[in-house]
Amino acid sequence: MDLSNLKYADGAKKNRKRIGRGQGSGTGKTSGKGHKGQKARAGASHRAWFEGGQMPLQRRVPKRGFTNIFRRSFHVVNLGDLAKLTQVEITPEILLEARLIRKKRALVKVLGNGEISTPLEIKAHAFSKSAIEKIEKAGGKAIVL
Repeated sequence: MDLSNLKYADGAKKNRKRIGRGQGSGTGKTSGKGHKGQKARAGASHRAWFEGGQMPLQRRVPKRGFTNIFRRSFHVVNLGDLAKLTQVEITPEILLEARLIRKKRALVKVLGNGEISTPLEIKAHAFSKSAIEKIEKAGGKAIVL
């Protein structure tokens, strides 16, 4: 066996449907489009959310709430995860290297889940009250960037 005599597996290569080529083809006359109606017309296609002229769902559903365009979203890091790091001074760059945050310019917030025993100097954009208490109790510093 070599490349010159390879064959397709059964059912792997399907012939295309030739529409409008007589009744014997199975798709003659109306070419698989049925009789009349919107989908039978030339150029017939509509958006996935189109509902035939009925009031569309995205317009029927009531709009509620408020979107704050000035919202700041933080990447959250727990104290328990910081305790596993070997560095004494922890910055967002070190968290990025340790894969605790994903983006270089992310805003970092430290939460108080977990315990730390070593005094760490942690630099982040925000801290929870419980995180500040635990850091200072261990003899470290919580520095807001």
